[in-house]
Amino acid sequence: MASTKDYLDFVLEQLSGLEEISYRPMMGEYILYYRGKVFGGIYDNRLLIKPVSSAAALMPDAPRELPYEGAKEMLMVENPEDRAFLEQLLNAAVDELPAPKKRKK
Repeated sequence: MASTKDYLDFVLEQLSGLEEISYRPMMGEYILYYRGKVFGGIYDNRLLIKPVSSAAALMPDAPRELPYEGAKEMLMVENPEDRAFLEQLLNAAVDELPAPKKRKK
């Protein structure tokens, strides 16, 4: 099942307090970026983030979910309606996220 634009809009609204949030559609889902780094995505109308140590520490009981078949597990954000928590989560995780890879020309 593909994610809906309505759910994307909801998540983007929840993250509107942060600067440099962007997204890219990919095969019916959405990859999410913070400060140019991929932090997670929206898959089947679920907000999933990379399981970096700071995110795992803030969400120790978060379910680990597969965004799609063959992918690595990610942490599911169970309370995306909590704006303050989302901001805290992303600000804690951003420094641990890998820098974007340079594209070959």
